[in-house]
Amino acid sequence: MLTETKIKAAKPRDKAYKLTDGGGLTLLVTPNGSKLWRLRYRFRSVENMLSLGAFPEVGLALARERRDDARKLLARDVDPSAARAEQKAAQSDVFEVVAREWLDKQQLAAVTIAKAQWILESFVYPGIGQRPINEVTAAEVLRVLRGIESRGFHETAHRARQRISQVLRYATATGRADRDVTHDLRGALTAVPTRHRAAIIDPRKVGELLRAIDGYDGQPAVTYALRLAPLLFVRPGELRAAEWTEFDVEANEPLWRIPAEKMKTGVQHIVPLARQAVALLTALRPLTGYSRYLFPSLRTPDRCLSDAAIGAALRRLGYSKEEASAHGFRTTASTLLNELGHNADVIERQLAHVPSDKVRSAYNRAERLAERRKMMQAWADYLDGLRADDATAKVRAIHS
Repeated sequence: MLTETKIKAAKPRDKAYKLTDGGGLTLLVTPNGSKLWRLRYRFRSVENMLSLGAFPEVGLALARERRDDARKLLARDVDPSAARAEQKAAQSDVFEVVAREWLDKQQLAAVTIAKAQWILESFVYPGIGQRPINEVTAAEVLRVLRGIESRGFHETAHRARQRISQVLRYATATGRADRDVTHDLRGALTAVPTRHRAAIIDPRKVGELLRAIDGYDGQPAVTYALRLAPLLFVRPGELRAAEWTEFDVEANEPLWRIPAEKMKTGVQHIVPLARQAVALLTALRPLTGYSRYLFPSLRTPDRCLSDAAIGAALRRLGYSKEEASAHGFRTTASTLLNELGHNADVIERQLAHVPSDKVRSAYNRAERLAERRKMMQAWADYLDGLRADDATAKVRAIHS
């Protein structure tokens, strides 16, 4: 019979050797020093081997307990190895396991993945994470979602429903669930009012904003982020996290390649750079080129600007949250570019929007860089005209 002392004293040898305890339980000591529990048993006249874990994670008492459990199965004419395989198969089909598998396969921006993980781990897994996914009911999902709502997180409840639905649809596609039960919950959650991010779309007021930005006196990172935001009209998170290595400013056709992992769509996005944008980037390089980021944090060059920095700057310029926002530059560009008569598909492609229409989506697979580059230069020229309060800006932009 083995003892803990005897096990701890066992030293590795040139070849693996066994220490016997009883009832078929042995400890295999390998040349690299690992100590592995094994159970030899016979099932219907066939000898088998079952792994019971490694010492010291599995101590002597636990190893004996696992041996006894296996022998109880044998007494009922059940093969312990087959029983373990069935148990593992059942565990692989619980909601949490399937959800993590689904999330691993998603090609989304890092921030989107992080938000999905947070919602699942904070709210969903505690409620239905260990439920066999094919047994999850609409009522169970609703209890989870109502629990989120009870904390005042109404929008989060809707996002959680979306993620649960995506996991269930994936489980259905992979043969582990029959259907997406969240379809039965339509209308069951408190409606969340649609929030439109504040944006200025009156050309005259856009000109006023641009002149105010030109007069902004702040840290270089914030100042240049403000000046570039109207020209590039990318998402605020994409702008803040911009890195110098992503830019090709000196090329004949300068551009910014935003990596797929930074994009909400999970697809690399290209931003053609107008002459005005190139000039700003050239002026910015001596000021923040010491950092990997164009707009480093005011506290450390190892991080980019906080998500509140641009909004705070707009507040300093006298614009309230209801008047202007960092995201609003996208709305400004989208609205005015459409009014100026630019091709809607080119605008949407430059905004990195994913069309719901499958035909348009296929059409947009073409980068259409030449058209987008022409549009981006026309847009920059138009903004210059608005900044100068030039009445001919609109005409010049249309014919650029």
